[in-house]
Amino acid sequence: MNKRLYVDFHILQTVPPSCINRDDTGSPKTAVYGGVLRARVSSQAWKHAMRAAFAENAQLDVGKRTKKAAELVKEQILVLDPELDAADKLAKKALENAGIKFDEKSKKDDTVTKALFFMSTAQAKALAELAVEGSADKKQYRDALKAAPSMDMALFGRMVADDPSLNYDAAAQVAHSISTHAVQNEYDYFTAVDDCQAEDNAGAGHLGTVEYNSSTLYRYATVNVMELAGQLGAAQTAETVQAFGEAFLFSMPTGKQNTFANRTLPDAVYVTLREDQPVNLCGAFERAVPRSAQGYAAPSKAALAQYAQQMYSSFAEAPAQSFTVGSGLEELAPAQTAKAMLDALEKAVRDALAGNEVG
Repeated sequence: MNKRLYVDFHILQTVPPSCINRDDTGSPKTAVYGGVLRARVSSQAWKHAMRAAFAENAQLDVGKRTKKAAELVKEQILVLDPELDAADKLAKKALENAGIKFDEKSKKDDTVTKALFFMSTAQAKALAELAVEGSADKKQYRDALKAAPSMDMALFGRMVADDPSLNYDAAAQVAHSISTHAVQNEYDYFTAVDDCQAEDNAGAGHLGTVEYNSSTLYRYATVNVMELAGQLGAAQTAETVQAFGEAFLFSMPTGKQNTFANRTLPDAVYVTLREDQPVNLCGAFERAVPRSAQGYAAPSKAALAQYAQQMYSSFAEAPAQSFTVGSGLEELAPAQTAKAMLDALEKAVRDALAGNEVG
């Protein structure tokens, strides 16, 4: 029985002039790698986009990260007893019994928690049932918040400073995306016209600048399948890995989308099932891809394929299974459509877990 199973996702994706993810000054985020400046999109930005994609799938139980957790419990209490007048107090008391602290100093609302709290619908229902039953057993309330995590909670983890026993270790890791080549940020000077200005006024009603860049990004994420199965069970794990893959492939952070309309699809995708450890292949681009007449996407594909084969011949075992989507990576695995790849990935994970007899 193999106790290790990881799914690695490697994506090359080209984005046009854009400002997908901004820093505190409004500039596109960057990083120095291999001695040159790269475009960067933070893992948090892409994970948020993925969770938004999860929420659009009605078949998935998606949790909510909020300071208004009491409202979620209150909604479930009113489902159980619509005539209950004390639903607000019961919801707050249920969370307090579970060890969650509230911001008593808040002048606007004393039912907001001190920190953002990640909770599934099933957990909110369980707390509501205990509250309506009148249970005073704090252990029951804590147990309700430990059980039945949503798939995104199991994937991305939960940290509860008030009670670390409520924490979940993240089964997925998402790297900061970086450009495979050097970038230089540029500025767009723009003006807005006042439609109702006087005829003798030729000036703009507003002017400003927005910073942007364009790049071919290397994106990487990995899922610890056995960790995920321990939280969700084998049957749901295969579906969750497929949903994770679909969201990672097709989601896009929303920064400045209205300004740049930069929503693109990947140029190439490489997915592997590994039985030793996750392997981030960003080293393929430690030496920045040089500017050429072929652009950056094609040479980035070649660099990724060459580096992967180099790793497999020296440091890491070859993957147990590999899949590719798009052209340019066929030497790593036969290319197929994204849907066919995701279906094959789900089956591969399901078969692997059946072989490992994970309950």
